Amino acid sequence: MSVSRILKWVTGGMEAVLAIPILGATIVIGFLWVPLAIMLALHIVTLVLTKKDEGSTTGSILGIVTSCIAWIPFVGMIMHTLTAIFLMLDAAKPDREVHVNGIDVI
Repeated sequence: MSVSRILKWVTGGMEAVLAIPILGATIVIGFLWVPLAIMLALHIVTLVLTKKDEGSTTGSILGIVTSCIAWIPFVGMIMHTLTAIFLMLDAAKPDREVHVNGIDVI
């Protein structure tokens, strides 16, 4: 499993936690919106690694947008939910196999 897939699972799980109505809002507001900045950084790192692995970038791009607008009540909850779904669907896809001189490289 590639590092980008692992990060998609991790960021997808974190987005799912932030999507829980009262819990997510408590985490974000309680830590003064710092979790949104942390998620933004994680989504950017995941995007860069996914591009390097030539994987699907939909979830990471949606995560970046979510991190920027999630401070809006209810919109943030919906965006966190959608982002978690897209990230976990992307993470569930198998890694692309690469063949170099007859040797399978993942």
